Amino acid sequence: QIQVVESGGGVVQSGGSLRLSCNFSGSAVSTRSIAWYRQISANPRGLVAGITPRGLTNYADAVKGRFTISRDNSKNMVSLQMDDLKPEDSAVYYCNYYSGSFYPNYDYWGQGTQVTVSS
Repeated sequence: QIQVVESGGGVVQSGGSLRLSCNFSGSAVSTRSIAWYRQISANPRGLVAGITPRGLTNYADAVKGRFTISRDNSKNMVSLQMDDLKPEDSAVYYCNYYSGSFYPNYDYWGQGTQVTVSS
């Protein structure tokens, strides 16, 4: 059973930066595409950024040029560097597998990490 732990969230002022980390255990993820998703209030989780096993990336339009996803397969870890944060980036951030869909459909989710951006 795979488990995922997200960390690195917090409260930051508009224009600030945060770096989120996602650690997987229970299964190696080096051969899987992984993505960061976010959930704002009661809205469905939506794609933030995805990365293939070889490092090809895909970003939601809202974060292009500000966020950078990366992975370290040796550590079973995927990171999200978030720069120039805006209040509308406030959300709970999760990571999970990535199939290319904007809205994920997975049964298992970690606890997520809260990001709050103040204006």
